[in-house]
Amino acid sequence: MKRHELTDPQWALLSEFFPPRPPKRGGQWKDDRLMLNGIFWRLNTGAPWRDLPERYGPWQTVYDRFSKLRKSGLLDRIIEKLPLKLNEVGFIDPELFCIDGTNIRATRAAAGAAKKKSPAR
Repeated sequence: MKRHELTDPQWALLSEFFPPRPPKRGGQWKDDRLMLNGIFWRLNTGAPWRDLPERYGPWQTVYDRFSKLRKSGLLDRIIEKLPLKLNEVGFIDPELFCIDGTNIRATRAAAGAAKKKSPAR
């Protein structure tokens, strides 16, 4: 098991959001668990999509699946329902549970932007 990949118990909690698909003609639909592992790798590392390890398949495929999950609202439903399921199983202490959405923006100078020069006198 690689570092950012879903364990079997974690996949068991998420698998109900991804029902099995009947085989279709045409392109092969990539495994949902593999795609989620690729998405989680990207989100955990912060690396560009193009740096996704080959074990997850083409980065474009993983990005497309991530984009479809977001646009369809499935990702929102998972994020909304997963804490409820985890609470039912006893994995979450409701008094301590919170999601930190802190965002601190760096100044332009911190990002290496050119500094303004004061007018010469």
